[in-house]
Amino acid sequence: MKILVTGAAGFIGFHLSRLLVESGHTVVGLDNINDYYDPQLKYDRLNELGISKEDAGKFNEICSGSKFENFEFIRLNLEDRESLPELFKRFHFEKVVNLAAQAGVRYSIENPDAYIDSNLVGFANLLECCRQHKVKQLIYASSSSVYGQNKKVPFSTEDNVDHPISLYAATKKSNELMAYTYSHLYGFATTGLRFFTVYGPWGRPDMAMFLFTDAIIKGKPIKVFNNGDQERDFTFIDDIVKGVAKIVDKRENKGHSLYNIGNSQPVNLLGFIEEIEQKLGISAKKEMLPMQPGDVQRTWADVESLKKDFAYKPDTTISKGVEAFVNWYKNYYLQS
Repeated sequence: MKILVTGAAGFIGFHLSRLLVESGHTVVGLDNINDYYDPQLKYDRLNELGISKEDAGKFNEICSGSKFENFEFIRLNLEDRESLPELFKRFHFEKVVNLAAQAGVRYSIENPDAYIDSNLVGFANLLECCRQHKVKQLIYASSSSVYGQNKKVPFSTEDNVDHPISLYAATKKSNELMAYTYSHLYGFATTGLRFFTVYGPWGRPDMAMFLFTDAIIKGKPIKVFNNGDQERDFTFIDDIVKGVAKIVDKRENKGHSLYNIGNSQPVNLLGFIEEIEQKLGISAKKEMLPMQPGDVQRTWADVESLKKDFAYKPDTTISKGVEAFVNWYKNYYLQS
């Protein structure tokens, strides 16, 4: 199957691209390689897929990988209304997995324009390309942040999500509405995935797993918001991409559908920190802080529909997942 994966230099996009090409699919990866966090990490992920930094750094040029003959990459902005349609015209994608977005809840408070451009304008452009070029299915990343201050647990896709508490969440809710409309009007399948807290090797430097590990190793205090009274549905990256790949592989997908994709086993933040401390053999210095604007106390995914429809089965324990991340961090940052 010929698949476009946007956000291919990102955390989830990189892992998914690698899994898909190893499974025999033909994949074109797309990313704008912005500087929201250190671009070198993005280039190094691409290097794992056989794409050199020199090749990846050029805008609007297709480059072939040296590691996988069925993987190519292009640096491109989703909101580019000229180049993106040309890409669709050239490759005739059967399916598109959209993982490209401006991420981060707190950053959306500081830099709203980036979210409007990428998450709304870019997503609309992508929908139009799917419509015009007869793509069979668009699978796209939504987020658990759409649930806002939802008190009912576990979070269900049937719950009301009309009260987002961050611009990031509002853009993700908007994506769901836009995708629904395109499926209704034009008949192609759209599948939204509300990702819960994803962690693992090659993870983003702005995520808790990375921030905690980095600070503890360097002897710096870690920031623990809401005095540690938080729970997150931490989900290991391998479980996430295996779930997405199952949706990609299923031929018959119709209309618009929404799924939670998480571990469905919330972990207390302080317990998560203890796991990192144990794997590092270092005690953390904790700076207890109040809740941050746009943050929530608890996330917990109801994934029964994903299990039922796609045999989704997250089975990586927190202990095993944290160990995998810590080993990667030490190898990537401390061996160079």
